[in-house]
Amino acid sequence: MFERQNPREPRWLGPSASARVALIPSISAARWLLLFIALAAIYFFYGFIIPVLAALVIGFATWPLYSDLLRRTGGNRTIAATIAIILIVTFLVLPIVFAVIYTSGEVRDWFAWAVHANRFGAPTPQWIVALPVVGSWLDEQWTQYIGDPGSIGELAQVVSGANIGNIYRAVLAAGGGAFHVVLTLLFMLIALFFVYRDGASFVRQLDLIGERILPNRWERISRVVPATISSTVMGMTVIAIGEGIVLGLAYWVAGVPSPVTLGVLTGIMALVPGGAPLSFTLVAIYLLANGDHVAGIGLVIWGTVELFIVDKTLRPKLVGGPIKLPFLPTFFGLVGGVKTMGFLGLFIGPVLMAIIVAIWREWIREVELAEEQAQREPELQLRIHREASEG
Repeated sequence: MFERQNPREPRWLGPSASARVALIPSISAARWLLLFIALAAIYFFYGFIIPVLAALVIGFATWPLYSDLLRRTGGNRTIAATIAIILIVTFLVLPIVFAVIYTSGEVRDWFAWAVHANRFGAPTPQWIVALPVVGSWLDEQWTQYIGDPGSIGELAQVVSGANIGNIYRAVLAAGGGAFHVVLTLLFMLIALFFVYRDGASFVRQLDLIGERILPNRWERISRVVPATISSTVMGMTVIAIGEGIVLGLAYWVAGVPSPVTLGVLTGIMALVPGGAPLSFTLVAIYLLANGDHVAGIGLVIWGTVELFIVDKTLRPKLVGGPIKLPFLPTFFGLVGGVKTMGFLGLFIGPVLMAIIVAIWREWIREVELAEEQAQREPELQLRIHREASEG
């Protein structure tokens, strides 16, 4: 049998140290380990990031409503989460799905008209010619790029590099991706159910890790991020959807062609500051130029009153004030969200940009406070010195 070596005797590689010092501090090791785990999770579960992000955004934004629902169900998290999912499907998912279905049909009609106009040509509409100041110029542009046979195809070739027939077939085949969209929505709802049911426990665990990794900043970040998500979703996304629905109904009442598609475009434009007024103003100009003066003026009045009510009553009640998100981050959030995440990126992109802007503002505020404190320290020391000398 091997005899146990005396721990005080020197080892064959050298004397043993009584107190070991880690090469990497535990806090730094924990941070790098957490970063490595996060990158590995993103790599392996990249296909599920979009629905999970959507579930987290919806969960953060609707958590106060879920808390009230949890109280009404006697604290039963499973029942409360189930009821919340049913409400989300009824009042959020199904309306968006129906709007997308109708919009897809109208967009296909637009492309079918474009194919027909490219084959046989299309005269300039009379309402465009009748526009004051710009009517004649628009008539020339229409004749050059749309009126003659083959003009739309040449324009599409220059802009996109693809033949208009290929573009039309791609639009028709876009319905083939409906199964993928349905799976994404289904996975988002499943993730949202567990966000509701186990969200409180997950937040407690996240706070423990966050305070360990970022002891000086986690309290402020954990306060800013949920408030930013809730304010962005309620103040931008929900109101934009509402404006798209209300103005879409106004388009339908006014007799505008393709009211659903125009309503969806108005809702998307409403995410950008000034987008909703621009949208219904252009539609009103179309109605006025087409000779329907009553509908055009009525649409302007309707849109103005609706925006006034939203900005003065609904938005302050939902978020406690207007969302002060600059135009450029909002625009980048929309474009980048759609490019990387598809349709859900319309809602996730602005939220992520709002979080980045909020954290940036918090860091700037910390720097400014530190500079103010550094400037006050000499004055404070001088005052203490004067008081001590006078005493």
